[in-house]
Amino acid sequence: MDRENQTIISEFLLLGLSSKAEQQQILFWLFLCVYLITVIGNLLIMLAIGLDTRLHSPMYFFLANLSFVDLCFSSVTVPKMLVNHIIRSKSISYVECMTQMYFFMTFGNMDGFLLVVMAYDRYMAICRPLHYTTVMRPGLCILLVAISWVITNLHALLHTLLTAELSFCADNTIPHFFCDPYPLRKLSCSNTFISDLMVFTVSGVMFITPFTCIVISYVFIFSNVMKFPSTQGIQKALSTCGSHLTVVSLFYGDVMGLYLRPSSSYSAVDTVASVIFTVVIPMLNPFIYTLRNQDMKLALQRLIHTKAILQMS
Repeated sequence: MDRENQTIISEFLLLGLSSKAEQQQILFWLFLCVYLITVIGNLLIMLAIGLDTRLHSPMYFFLANLSFVDLCFSSVTVPKMLVNHIIRSKSISYVECMTQMYFFMTFGNMDGFLLVVMAYDRYMAICRPLHYTTVMRPGLCILLVAISWVITNLHALLHTLLTAELSFCADNTIPHFFCDPYPLRKLSCSNTFISDLMVFTVSGVMFITPFTCIVISYVFIFSNVMKFPSTQGIQKALSTCGSHLTVVSLFYGDVMGLYLRPSSSYSAVDTVASVIFTVVIPMLNPFIYTLRNQDMKLALQRLIHTKAILQMS
């Protein structure tokens, strides 16, 4: 179909998670509470790590970056949904939709790449402890994060440009609360086979490569840990990986069933998994890392105690 014979779409309609007014009200307050918890939790982690010199190590540097990414990831989608509910509107402009999709993919992929870097950090700490301080220098840590940002931004740019090249006809309703790439692409009246194939291939590489690196890292970690002479040493080594493994399981478990398939197979049922991926996991990460990490607990206690003293003085 020629572009000149098609309706030009200037905005999309986000149908949200429910069409019933009473359910929309409940979802609004639920999302608001979850978002506030996400913001406060991740900000506290970043402040605790930044202000406490005891936490100025590679592991906590990567954790601070993960908290920043999780905060931004949730902020890409939830505020727009909350604002639309307040002003009783479902619309999002074409430019806003493309922008939201770009940052959604950037921060979502960045989560995965940071988990790879954190797995490598745990590998060096457990399997190469004598070389840890010489290898995991501040310069290398910054370089690893910078490379991750470049790769994820390039992937998001490619995905967004391919989507922007598609033609959209009269149907502009997205059965979601944000511009998710796959339901958005289903609206296109263009032939998306080549575009879908390219997106699926690149996205597959962006998923498989980090996931494979994490698996390999933990194969070496577990094989090395099993050689420890005492069970106490094994427990101590594994305890440092427990939080990271939990986050990896949540993140990749959700991504596997949600995005590694053609856009044509996307259904409304997947919205629940998408909510977990975009809203719940960024909220849970601060709790996972603080509840299982004594150093983070103490740092947060010192931060809150210092704030209380300042308010009293």
